[in-house]
Amino acid sequence: MVRARLTSKGQLTLPIELRRRYGLAAGDEVEFIAEEKGAYLLPLKRRKLSEMYGALPVNKPWPGMERARRIAGQKRGQELLRRATQK
Repeated sequence: MVRARLTSKGQLTLPIELRRRYGLAAGDEVEFIAEEKGAYLLPLKRRKLSEMYGALPVNKPWPGMERARRIAGQKRGQELLRRATQK
């Protein structure tokens, strides 16, 4: 079990053991998940976009920048309309 102490300013230092285990460094974020029995910490490691290359399979040819922008705009418009009608 790893322990840390909360400061008077509400700050918490993540122990080096956990930072090393999860590859966390200055500027990385963590998320706290509150549940009935306690809270959990979820490391949200930032990644460079170049590290994501090849993460998704490509099963369709690239439609071109104009078409990609049009598709993205349509999807965003649909999402905004859905949110507006839920209120």
